[in-house]
Amino acid sequence: QVHLVESGGGLAQAGGSLRLSCAASGNIFSPNVMGWYRQAPGKQRELVATITNGGSTNYPDSLKGRFTISRDNAKNTVYLQMNSLKPEDTAVYYCGFRMGWSKVIYESDYWGQGTQVTVSS
Repeated sequence: QVHLVESGGGLAQAGGSLRLSCAASGNIFSPNVMGWYRQAPGKQRELVATITNGGSTNYPDSLKGRFTISRDNAKNTVYLQMNSLKPEDTAVYYCGFRMGWSKVIYESDYWGQGTQVTVSS
């Protein structure tokens, strides 16, 4: 079992920044991948960014340049730096974890409880 605890969500103005953190605990083995997905009201959950324990990252083209994912393997913690925020970034952001090498995290993998990010115009 792996337990994930997210922090750092909240309210930001358009053009502002927020940083999310997610700490993993439990039976963690390498290789693994951690990352962030988001879900806005009425929409499907979508990929924000993932990063393997080796440092390989994966972003959708639409978020490259504004969002940056990083991780501290010693702390089993992943971070998401979000810059130049837009109202359309408003969503619940979920931290995910998957054992093994992967660029994505699946619904059946481990997930945090989610943290709300609201961007006002």
